[in-house]
Amino acid sequence: MFTGIIEAKATLIRVERSAAGVDICLRVGALASGAVLGQSFSLNGCCLTVTRLGDGELWFQAVPETLSRTALGSLKEGSELNVERAMAADGRFDGHIVQGHVDEVGSVRELAQSAADVRLHVGCSEEFSALLVPKGSVAINGVSLTVADLGPVELSVALIPHTLQETTLGQLHPDSPVNLEADVLGKYVQKYLRSIAGGGGQAPD
Repeated sequence: MFTGIIEAKATLIRVERSAAGVDICLRVGALASGAVLGQSFSLNGCCLTVTRLGDGELWFQAVPETLSRTALGSLKEGSELNVERAMAADGRFDGHIVQGHVDEVGSVRELAQSAADVRLHVGCSEEFSALLVPKGSVAINGVSLTVADLGPVELSVALIPHTLQETTLGQLHPDSPVNLEADVLGKYVQKYLRSIAGGGGQAPD
C-alpha cells in the first residue's frame, strides 16, 4: 500500500524489451539504499517489484498486462517518474490509500496557470468519473491529490508549488497519458450500492 506522497523523482536510464514484457532500470539515488529483491515500489502510480539491484539503481519488470493498462509503455529513456516506496506499518499517513493498481489511463487536456493558481485538467471515462467526488481523493501518476472540479468525462486538480517541484506533474502537456487511480473506498461503496440495486445484496437493518 502507498500514500501518494512522492519520495523522489527517478530517471529511467535503460529499457529492455522482450516477449515477457519490459525491464526498466531507474536511477533512484538514496532510495536504492536498503532496497531488497521483491520489494514493492510505486512508479508513476503503478505498483512494481524490484527484480535487480545496482549501485543507486533499481530494475523492475512490467508484463504485457501492466503495459496494456497503464501509461508505462509510453516512457522512454531519460523520462522522469514519480517514485514512492510501500508504506511502513509505523509510518505517518499523509496522503490517502493508494494501491498502485491503475484504474485507467487518462489524457491531459490542459495544465493552466493563472497567477499562483495552477490547475491540471485530465480527461477520463464516465466510469472513472463516477468513482470520484468533489474534494475527494484521486491519484494521478501516483500523486495523492484532491479533486477540485468534476465533470462526466473530466476532472481537475489544483497543484501547489511544492507538488510542482517534487513531482513530474509540472512536466505534463496536452495529450500526455497519465495513470489514474480512484480512492478504493469509493469503489467499495459503488459495488455495494450496485449489489443492492440489482438485488444481489441486502442493506443492513
